[in-house]
Amino acid sequence: MLLIKGGRVIDPKTGMDQVQDIVIQDGIIKTIGQADQAEYDKIIDASGKIVGPGLVDVHVHFRDPGLTYKEDIQTGAAAAAKGGFTTVVCMANTKPVVDNEETLEYVISQGKKTKIHVLAAAAISKGLKGQELTNMEELKAKGAAGFTDDGIPLMDASMVKKAMEEAARLDVPLSFHEEDPQFIQNNGISRGAVSEQLGIFGSPALAEDVLVARDCMLALHTGASVNIQHISSGNSVKMVELAKALGAKVTAEVTPHHFALTEDAVLEHGALAKMNPPLRTEKDRQQLIEGLKSGAIDIIATDHAPHSTEEKNKPLTEAPSGIIGLETALSLGIMELVDKGHLTMVQLMEKMSLNPARLYRLDKGYIEEGGPADLVIFDEKEMWRAEEFVSKAENSPFKGKELKGKVKYTICGGEIAYDDGEI
Repeated sequence: MLLIKGGRVIDPKTGMDQVQDIVIQDGIIKTIGQADQAEYDKIIDASGKIVGPGLVDVHVHFRDPGLTYKEDIQTGAAAAAKGGFTTVVCMANTKPVVDNEETLEYVISQGKKTKIHVLAAAAISKGLKGQELTNMEELKAKGAAGFTDDGIPLMDASMVKKAMEEAARLDVPLSFHEEDPQFIQNNGISRGAVSEQLGIFGSPALAEDVLVARDCMLALHTGASVNIQHISSGNSVKMVELAKALGAKVTAEVTPHHFALTEDAVLEHGALAKMNPPLRTEKDRQQLIEGLKSGAIDIIATDHAPHSTEEKNKPLTEAPSGIIGLETALSLGIMELVDKGHLTMVQLMEKMSLNPARLYRLDKGYIEEGGPADLVIFDEKEMWRAEEFVSKAENSPFKGKELKGKVKYTICGGEIAYDDGEI
């Protein structure tokens, strides 16, 4: 048995925020309250620290199979555990694409060798080509948690409608990357004052807005569970809000970098602040935060996207988009949202654990007796410097920055997946 002693327990499902002991046995939370004086295999003193449900990230790229010089499932899972995540959902844009049973089973089997829960989304379209649907029923039966062509927008609206109808029938979520390439000349940098200063056209918010509007309405008419990935535009937040009000089963996720940074970060960090969709204006950033507060945005997801240093050192318009995010996400949530009074700690845990779990129909994201022993223990006040990453990659604009809020333990299935004291 494992005893977690005297931690401030945060449960987003019930709203609990109080000091309690937690006893874990056989991967399950046995008791919450005052622990008895039994013999324990290990006792963790959590006094002065927060005990929350293990974080759930519905949007990671572990680059495995095919691009493992950037990341692999083992290193990606280790980075997740260090960041407090006990469950992640891998995207399908690997090489080969996760559009077939063999590749899907590879990702799932490799995930089982890690210390956390690694789930796999399968592709919506074969080869991510946006022309022909995968066999979603077959892939779901083989363990696909959901479906996405993340990284590439789906431009055929009639095919998207068919995908949504099939997903509604199968009761699985679809996640969409919303950027219409017809409006983009240089991806990864927002069209505006910064792109003009750099002498490039960039990627306007319009590219996101038009596809978000389309898919919100398709979701409304099909009844599908649709997730708008890495939302960056204030207008798109309002469209999600409208779709929800009309009765659509739409959720939206935002990344920590989109609520923490603006387009100005590109001037300071270059390609380390280049991602799809791009960082936008301060007005957009504030609207994203308002969306988190109002509930229009349900989920905080990292879009953990590792690249090699050599790739990111290329000229800005040639370097790949994306940054790593698993090891810094919780700190950014604490610093930008909780410390600034936008969300309570209970609400942050809701956005980072309970709501992501609900999107994928997972029995996770909460703390109660008889529930799963997936937990994160962290010190919300401890300062640390983002220097040595467990991920293979270091492509982060937060590298070298002093951050607040440090993960001390990550416990998955009742076992310690990460111990800050043993690094």
